[in-house]
Amino acid sequence: MMREFPPPPRAAEFSELIKKKVQEVREAGGTRETVTVDWNEQQAHVEVIDLPVNSLYFNPGTHRIRAQRSHDPDREQVLEKDPWSAESQDYLRFLLQASPSDPNLRDPAFDALKESLQQFGQNDPGLVTHQGILVNGNTRASALRELGIQSMRVGVLPESFTWADINAVELSLQLRKDHRRDYSYINRLIAMEEQAALGHTPEQIAKAFRIQVRTYHQERWILSTIRELIARSASGGGTTLRLVDWEGAQERLKELQRLYVKMETLDRDQAEVLKELRLAAILLNFSKTDVRHIDENFLKEGLVEMLPSVSGSSGASSAQAADVAIPGLGLTVPAASSAVSEARALNDQILRATAVVNDKRPALGDAEKAENQAVLDNAKKAFDEAIEAAGRSARLRKRKQLAPARLAEACASIDQCVADLVQARTSRSLDEEAFDEAVLKLRASLRKLAQQAGRGLPNPGDGVTWLLEATAEAAQ
Repeated sequence: MMREFPPPPRAAEFSELIKKKVQEVREAGGTRETVTVDWNEQQAHVEVIDLPVNSLYFNPGTHRIRAQRSHDPDREQVLEKDPWSAESQDYLRFLLQASPSDPNLRDPAFDALKESLQQFGQNDPGLVTHQGILVNGNTRASALRELGIQSMRVGVLPESFTWADINAVELSLQLRKDHRRDYSYINRLIAMEEQAALGHTPEQIAKAFRIQVRTYHQERWILSTIRELIARSASGGGTTLRLVDWEGAQERLKELQRLYVKMETLDRDQAEVLKELRLAAILLNFSKTDVRHIDENFLKEGLVEMLPSVSGSSGASSAQAADVAIPGLGLTVPAASSAVSEARALNDQILRATAVVNDKRPALGDAEKAENQAVLDNAKKAFDEAIEAAGRSARLRKRKQLAPARLAEACASIDQCVADLVQARTSRSLDEEAFDEAVLKLRASLRKLAQQAGRGLPNPGDGVTWLLEATAEAAQ
């Protein structure tokens, strides 16, 4: 959620410097550079000045690295306590240069920006508050510092701007169509969540983010699910998963949401089981095509029994637990089936193990990490075998359905041919010779089909019987 940060230590000093520079620009005469800011559905034109880049503060509330802040829990704690300290500002600089999906790696896009600044200079001005906090241009400021450039062109926001105004301006700039570097996926979800917390309607948020309303609801479902999983991953010692751990799962999470919504209306328990199993597969880093094999057929064919801690005794997966009473209301609701409970328990185990393995703090011993890595390795092996079996089954189903599907396509083509034939005769444009040759080819194809369809069928059905008789009569 949106947070109000205290003023930086040198806020008053910086405010005086900015006022002085703005006044100098106005008194200099000539054409003044301004930058347009979208704010509260209005446009404001603010003055652009040069400020020493090393004196500017990185914005601790920027949406660009909101999810990545959880990369290092200890440094995040320092950032929460004092966002303007040298250690906190250095952590923000590190995250601005890091890959959104893996902050341990440097982002190639940052190096590309740095190279562009070195070659062409700063094309567009950034934005700062009167206290020297960067609202737009945090990444550029980090690159300019690395290049050793002393100053940065920035537009100055009105002194009256609150943190809500600052966040709104940053978001409006990011969502402009010509903006070159998008927020990472999770940071985009967080920005939507903050807009909803400010009281904006789904329609307003969808319009701002240039998406459909149903896509907005999908994104909110995904972020809610991620937050639930992070809470479930908590174990002793404060180890949990982080928002950044889900950066690379965008398409797999969207496909999961679509499957869940479709299944929920038919069978809520089955939808919950598939949700838990797919989330576990995502955590184990299976590809999108592999995760797709965890579907209704995965459950129907009993492949879930290949997974650890999920299969039970015969019929256990469909047995219902006792109803759950709601205190104070005198009502009861059905408890989750044992299949849901088992799938959830398996996923919880994988969630907690992943949180421990991903935790880079030295306080966690090697033995504990090795133990949890073994849990993930065993789960990965079991899922791999089950998904491979599901893939073989899917390919077999496809082969079984391929011939009927081809015949159905042929029927559709013949039906269209009937309409084309009527139209050609009406307009007297039918090429009778070509049509006759095509019919002969059809006869030959039907004979081949009859030869193959009649093999190994002691009791052919009505369709195959007709085909055999028709082709036999045609041969006479």
